[in-house]
Amino acid sequence: MAQRRILFACRPQRATGLYAPLKEAGVVSAVAEDMATIAKTLVARQVDLVLCETGLPGLPAADIVAAAVEHGVPVVVVAERGSADEVRHYLGLGARDYWLLPLMVEKVLAVLPDDAPAPAMTVQPASTSGTPTIVGTHPSINRILALARQVARSKATVLVSGESGTGKEVLARYIHAHSGRQGPFVAVNCAALPEQLLESELFGHEKGAFTGAIARKLGKFELASGGTLLLDEISEMDLALQAKLLRALQEGEIDRVGGTEPVTVDTRVIATTNRNLEEAVAQGQFRQDLFYRLNVIPLRLPPLRERGDDVLELAHFFLRRFADTYGYPSTTLSAEATEWLQRHDWPGNVRELQNLMERAVLLAAGKAILVRHFLLEGSGGDEDDLETAETAADSEVVAASPPAPADYGTFPEILPLEEMERRLILHSLRATGGNRTKASELLGISVRTLRNKLNEYRLQGISVP
Repeated sequence: MAQRRILFACRPQRATGLYAPLKEAGVVSAVAEDMATIAKTLVARQVDLVLCETGLPGLPAADIVAAAVEHGVPVVVVAERGSADEVRHYLGLGARDYWLLPLMVEKVLAVLPDDAPAPAMTVQPASTSGTPTIVGTHPSINRILALARQVARSKATVLVSGESGTGKEVLARYIHAHSGRQGPFVAVNCAALPEQLLESELFGHEKGAFTGAIARKLGKFELASGGTLLLDEISEMDLALQAKLLRALQEGEIDRVGGTEPVTVDTRVIATTNRNLEEAVAQGQFRQDLFYRLNVIPLRLPPLRERGDDVLELAHFFLRRFADTYGYPSTTLSAEATEWLQRHDWPGNVRELQNLMERAVLLAAGKAILVRHFLLEGSGGDEDDLETAETAADSEVVAASPPAPADYGTFPEILPLEEMERRLILHSLRATGGNRTKASELLGISVRTLRNKLNEYRLQGISVP
């Protein structure tokens, strides 16, 4: 797993006590001093989570949330004293969550993404309405979108199933965008939180309900009232909590932890799963009554390998997106790269394609995308997939020293694998400004593997960025 990174946009004393436990958990922390630092970090995509405090001079929380959302980085807003209106405001802007101080390391680690890659987006905002547009024209996708639009304005629960990386959350946002509901879209990852914390996150708690409950907290059901609540990976929810969720869905009211009176909510629920819930029911791992309550409108997203030419349509979309993000001119796919994309099985689905395109854009550096820009460690690619290398003048690879750049001359027809690997590693470091973590992600290898390779190069007398 790549090293994870948090940017604190808050008063330094808020984060001081978190540095040591976060470091032990393999998380790098930094405090932003101004908007320029935040913007630079987000553009370079050198952070996996932003924690943003309200009310700081020179650091407007709304601007930070907007910038983080624009670059696909999760952002959590924190405040000394909050209000329901403020919560809805920031969640409406796209914040992942809204917390009351003090910050707790367990909660920070729970919301921090397990993986560093950007979200698996298969949408692009329309320039006029902001409504997500799903990229793809395969008949299976068209059928799903037609049904999604048809049921969007109802309050019926929707169960979106599909393999990891197929874009289940994107489809949920698409449904919300077409629902006409004025409230926010709020997402909860049921697999990321332990049972007690998940219960508090969903239903809220009263002051004194448990140790650390220093004030009343509104749960996600209340915060999403008037809007949509996404329960991601619903199959991972504990059976006891499933019973409480079932009541909330049936009665339209919830009970805060430690509360004495039910709270009425108007929340539309969409659930996602990458497991077969019917099998989970048969195995006693999921409540049958809850399954039927969630499965009112079942939508199954097909894996990318079943979507035909959508692979190329998505590839070109991501190429345009990342070329624009990194300031490169629009690039193209070589004929061999196109063929490779069509042959690949895509076990990671759209998320895999997205990450592959980002890596290719960075390694190609504005040139045409070649198959070698796709190659991953241990990919098992055939030797026939190796491209004829370019000349040094056209390659844009990092020229390590020694040997000097001029020594590269014209590449041999087929480069030795070790030489190709070395050039890709050094090129990735230049493309990421020497960031080892980001370079390892682009190459599809661990940070430890990258460091070992760089140590080998130093022993060989090769200059390493």
